[in-house]
Amino acid sequence: MSISIEQRFLGHSGFKVPVLGFGAGTFGGQGPLFSAWGNSQVQEATRIVDLCLEHGVNLFDTADVYSDGESERILGKALAGKRDKAIISTKMSLRVGDGANEVGASRHHLIKATEQALQRLNTDHIDILQLHHFDAHTPVESVMKTLNDLVQSGKVGYIGVSNFSGWQIMKSQAVADRYGYQRFVANQAYYSLVGRDYEWELMPLGLDQGLGAIVWSPLGWGRLTGKMRRGQALPEQSRLHETKQFAPPVADEHVYDVVDVLEQIASETGKTIPQIALNWVLSRPSVSSVLIGARNEQQLLDNIGAVGWSLNSAQLAALNEVSKVAVPYPYYPYWNGQFTERNRPPCMAC
Repeated sequence: MSISIEQRFLGHSGFKVPVLGFGAGTFGGQGPLFSAWGNSQVQEATRIVDLCLEHGVNLFDTADVYSDGESERILGKALAGKRDKAIISTKMSLRVGDGANEVGASRHHLIKATEQALQRLNTDHIDILQLHHFDAHTPVESVMKTLNDLVQSGKVGYIGVSNFSGWQIMKSQAVADRYGYQRFVANQAYYSLVGRDYEWELMPLGLDQGLGAIVWSPLGWGRLTGKMRRGQALPEQSRLHETKQFAPPVADEHVYDVVDVLEQIASETGKTIPQIALNWVLSRPSVSSVLIGARNEQQLLDNIGAVGWSLNSAQLAALNEVSKVAVPYPYYPYWNGQFTERNRPPCMAC
């Protein structure tokens, strides 16, 4: 019997997802990037999926580019006989082959990529389909019409984006409204204590436009596992050795400062550093679900321990303070409409 964990609405969809989802990028282990993430094959992946389901973590996220499709294929096999218990999220639009049309969000590619994903996942529908990046070469009207058709066909439940800027999302929503197409309800975005750029534009846009955040890499690309410490060498098994060039950049000293506070709160609460970092992300506005990854059962169970409790106001304040960075124009509060005429601070330019 599965354990019930908190469920949240995915934006303004009326559809609920668990606050923790599993990122299946660790399935397959093909290529220099994904082999560093993990190398779970069918037997181990099935055990991980079963553990997730037992603990109420029934959202599984993947993409057609993860291990050249092996992640989707292994996830489909791991969910055999359990498809009705799972929410499947996948992504497409990044290049998946050498052909001229094996990339982007053209109608040709989206329809073909969806059919191929359905075959690999061994299912007749994808619950949440997200565009992996914005395609500037395909008219937004065509993209939204194609996605709307996929939803109308029953092959896709809900649609979303990943790695889009605010204006790209807003233009897409406007086109959907103009023609009566399905709107985006999910934004799979990078967000962590050492990566708070999401708050500048995408968070207020998500709150305004009804997009729930599905957060990827909430541990800052492995920087907030507790293994990266001031004055200590990075452990040999850390994936940062092989994948740091792919990771969102952040200064090491900033990481150390954040980890120091995480360690202090860990001693106060008896929780682990990753659990505290995950719990902080879950406390933030607009977040529907946070994707956790695991190479083994121990990591998975530790990450699942991030829910069912809350940080207190002092601990949240300490994490907010140590993780804050300078906000660029025009996003800091004076210029971004977050102050009224009555409580604006003195003019910074005067």
